[in-house]
Amino acid sequence: MVARQYRFMDVLVVGGTGFIGTHLCRELDERGHEVTALSRNPDGEGLPSGVETAMGDVTSYDSIRDAFEGQDAAVNLVALSPLFKPKGGNSKHFEVHRDGTENVVRACEDAGVSRLTHMSAMDADPNADTAYLRSKGEAENTVKDADLDWCVFQPSVVFGEGGEFVSFTKRLKGIFAPGLPIYPLPGGGKTRFQPIWVGDLVPMLADSLEGDEHVGQVYEIGGPETLTLAEVARLSFKAEGKSITIVGLPMALAGIGLSVMGKVPGIPMGADQYRSLKMDNTTADNDVEAFGVDESELRTLSAYLGVADT
Repeated sequence: MVARQYRFMDVLVVGGTGFIGTHLCRELDERGHEVTALSRNPDGEGLPSGVETAMGDVTSYDSIRDAFEGQDAAVNLVALSPLFKPKGGNSKHFEVHRDGTENVVRACEDAGVSRLTHMSAMDADPNADTAYLRSKGEAENTVKDADLDWCVFQPSVVFGEGGEFVSFTKRLKGIFAPGLPIYPLPGGGKTRFQPIWVGDLVPMLADSLEGDEHVGQVYEIGGPETLTLAEVARLSFKAEGKSITIVGLPMALAGIGLSVMGKVPGIPMGADQYRSLKMDNTTADNDVEAFGVDESELRTLSAYLGVADT
């Protein structure tokens, strides 16, 4: 990665105590910025001692507006998981992603925060097939229409300490084949991902705040390799010293099963998650080079898990 001259700023990380937020707050703090982590329950656990915390919910403008006062830049990381159905149904995606982003943009504009980096999603589109991607697409349009120096990230799945992607593959087995030695995966697990390590992603997020060349840009970001869901599952279990036999579950059957099971309390997936498993999650052109990074420098999932590539 090329050397850069950093301008010290006051930065508000919205969703700063979450998975990516905790790592980003640490990165920004190490660079010398004054960092505040805004979240609904900011206990500060896992954050550096120099990072301030503030309490607020993006779905309530009045609860977050004061945190934006005096800030030079903000990063919006608040998001629900695309892998699991939200409590409250799919409307929750729009409440948090679309409406929450509208509140973040409004708070930036009202407080004079000129710079905003926004975490969107791969294939976000108001006309997408899933509520998650539709709500992300509407949120992204809100950011692009704002009178701000904005930058948008559309990452593939992110893995690392505190992430849910690896554990998600294990939970799938508990849904489709609890207690059995086989692992039925929808479509044989052929859905493709381009996982990126959180430790590789957060420096790019930080860089996006510090260089004018990133203003008005939308970046598709992925890791150094493309893996199918089946390959991710094998790596995840191999890291525990286990081997699995994957059996293809027809997508139509999986769709019926998840649609029915999704109505049962406690089942973490439903029809929207089935639709997401029908779509690959990979970049058309990996934009990591915009940050002086070569794909070959990025950490692979197998290296993170401590297992040989399979």
